Amino acid sequence: MFDSMHAAIRSMIQIDVDELRKFSNLCHHRMVEKKTFLSKPGVIPNEIFFIVEGLVRVTIIDVKGVEHTIHFALENQFIADYSCFIQKTVGLYTLECLEDCEVIVLPRQAIEWGYQNLKEGDKLGRRIAEYYFIYQDERIQNLYSRTPYERYREINRVFPKISERAPQHMIASYLGITSIHLSRLKRDALKS
Repeated sequence: MFDSMHAAIRSMIQIDVDELRKFSNLCHHRMVEKKTFLSKPGVIPNEIFFIVEGLVRVTIIDVKGVEHTIHFALENQFIADYSCFIQKTVGLYTLECLEDCEVIVLPRQAIEWGYQNLKEGDKLGRRIAEYYFIYQDERIQNLYSRTPYERYREINRVFPKISERAPQHMIASYLGITSIHLSRLKRDALKS
């Protein structure tokens, strides 16, 4: 059950079998039902999740009480309310399972042990942080420098088959458009 997480870690750092075993012993496997929250605002997040199977949506509520989808996470990705996890501050994001999910839970204790005991633990943390930073930076660039049609094409590249896995209103929220506009973009994409 930890094979996909092990493969993801091995793709980022050199790690021997003993290190991987000790690190994995601090983590645990969890099956999570659709519509369940992995993390909610108002609580200090103390876990990072590795998605073995399933789809997770990350949302934030604006000052007017409107929910915005800011991220989707798929299989073989780490997900958390990351900056609040690092800073040990109250979380801002909701992480919701849009499908039944299988996750590996990495508690804070495992992360801290990894930094202190894995030969390349700091490198692993840096690589995950770099991935997260690059994703967020590209997300901001997409919102401000691309047309809605370009953003629609990009979401399908970044999250393959997302339209089959997430409701249209959530995808529209992620793109910063209305569901009606998304329907038009889909029609236009079929014509191209």
